[in-house]
Amino acid sequence: MNRAILFLVLAAFPVLAHHSFVMFETTKQVTLAGTVTGFEWTNPHCYIEMDVKDAAGVVKHWSVEMGSPSILQPGGWKFNTLKKGMEISLSLNPLKNGNPGGLLIQATLPDGKKLGNGPGRGAQK
Repeated sequence: MNRAILFLVLAAFPVLAHHSFVMFETTKQVTLAGTVTGFEWTNPHCYIEMDVKDAAGVVKHWSVEMGSPSILQPGGWKFNTLKKGMEISLSLNPLKNGNPGGLLIQATLPDGKKLGNGPGRGAQK
């Protein structure tokens, strides 16, 4: 019996480790406006790829992590919500290392609709 419990506990570690958000600065929030270059509707996480111009007009590519499709769908997301070339605004928790990326809090679509990143993160229906 003890071996079975130990096996279950050890088997859970990779799953728990995968869902760590330690790479994101969850005490900071950044808002970006830019152009969608890609939208990856994949498991275990979806991604928004976008180009953002800074004050000097220099374009920087950002990769923004989201929840899984099953977490996002109840909040209004669909596989075709974002299309290449769309102008959107994102609120996110940036990467701690300063690279251009982060964890989505909320997206604002061209029509003004706001979508969150699952229960408790961003817009609610």
